[in-house]
Amino acid sequence: MATDPQASAAREVGGRRATLTLIVVLLGMLTLPMAMSGTTVALPRIGADLGASGATLQWVVVGYFLAASSLMLVAGSLGDLYGRRRILTLGAALYTAGTLASALAQNILLLDAARILSGAGAAGVMAGGGSLLAATFTGPARTRVFASLGTTSGLGLAFGPTFSGWLVDAAGWRATFLSYVAVGVVILIGTRLMPESRADVRPRVDKAGAATFIAGLALALFAVTQGSKSGWTSAQALVPGTLAATLLIAFVRIERRIARTGSGRPILDLRLTRNPRFLGWAVGSFGLGAGTTGVLTFLPTYLQGANGTTARAAGLTLLLMTAPVLALPPLGARLVNRGVAARHLLVLSLLLIAAGNAWLTTLHPGISVAGLAGPLLTIGAGQGLSIGLIDAQALSMVAPSEVGMASGFLNTVRGGTGALILTVFGAVLLASLESHLGSGESAAHVAAGFPGHASEFTSAWSVTLWAVTALMTALTILVHSLLNRPTAPAAAAGRQQPPARRTSAPTYTKTR
Repeated sequence: MATDPQASAAREVGGRRATLTLIVVLLGMLTLPMAMSGTTVALPRIGADLGASGATLQWVVVGYFLAASSLMLVAGSLGDLYGRRRILTLGAALYTAGTLASALAQNILLLDAARILSGAGAAGVMAGGGSLLAATFTGPARTRVFASLGTTSGLGLAFGPTFSGWLVDAAGWRATFLSYVAVGVVILIGTRLMPESRADVRPRVDKAGAATFIAGLALALFAVTQGSKSGWTSAQALVPGTLAATLLIAFVRIERRIARTGSGRPILDLRLTRNPRFLGWAVGSFGLGAGTTGVLTFLPTYLQGANGTTARAAGLTLLLMTAPVLALPPLGARLVNRGVAARHLLVLSLLLIAAGNAWLTTLHPGISVAGLAGPLLTIGAGQGLSIGLIDAQALSMVAPSEVGMASGFLNTVRGGTGALILTVFGAVLLASLESHLGSGESAAHVAAGFPGHASEFTSAWSVTLWAVTALMTALTILVHSLLNRPTAPAAAAGRQQPPARRTSAPTYTKTR
């Protein structure tokens, strides 16, 4: 836990500009979820316009997640060393450039590349923004601020499909990306007015750790996407998977060596993963994404295909799931500040998401909005209750000089969950669908919503949702176990005082 002097230093970072810092970061956290959830609604129109389908079309979403996930940990750690505002500014610039390129792309491969660039920028925005808030606010104020962060993310998730669906129907899918470009420019300008924050002590950058982590995680996620398309035992999946495992093992060895010799600062201090409570919050973050991403991404396609709804109507339907993410984070923060154990709220959230996925197995062609209301509201309530608590609780366990690294780790888990679930959910959906089809029929074509196979598509959805329910149940048990364990003494000590290799206590400087 941070000592009192450290807490004072954290408050001093924001000073009179703390409100401006909060507004700019919240604007970034509003736009990024909108760009994710809104793009899923636009996929059918993008595919029709660019003549794309299957994996290349899905990479419009998956590529964004993959790039963001691979870079967030490194972005967070570099923010601690070189300045969190600087990383946020760079991220906003890349995000804006990539989104503009997305709006102008004339073929699916260029669009996929532009979305990967946008994802790289998103990594800087999320890691830099989260660590800036953690360094600026402490105590109950930090809980309220991160609840606001959850509310804002919920707002983006809630209105992303509706906003994008409206723009897609009215002006085409390119207009959605152009709207995100405009907001990106505002964020970029706003970062220039924010105070800088970093640790005074700047050890040698862990370049080997950064390179092996980025390459290893990117290859691992790529292997998952290839496995879903070509088969899990195919060379297209096994080769990148093997390389990924090798690189990630090398990454762990590099981090351990640096920590042992004091020759620099690790990209990831592995003591974080030995703290059961910190790990419990990270697993909880994975659970919130695992139980919601698949439904958020693939349900609009089902509704447009099996039910014949418009993109706008599909987006409006998703408000049932995303509106609670907007409304409930302040309630979660209020309960915690009044003494309710945050870990109990997280466990309740995971149970609600599991129940909502099980309830959604009632999905069928022609289902009404009223029929979807119960399961979607339940899933949304589970996510909204805890989405604003995880970062505040987890970051309270690390020293102020390492909040960027810890924030990057949490965002890596969050973004990696998105990329993983997008791929695995889609793969399970297609595999189940293929078992209902005759030879020569394309599961990918049917999954795009081909009305003649609505019954088979619905059966595949049922199998997939039950699989998610089982996963969420297991994660609930694991999180309950981790959060009820005492913090490891060595890990706690490591969080309370700087490692021996540092020559002075970590403080923060303000350059603007």
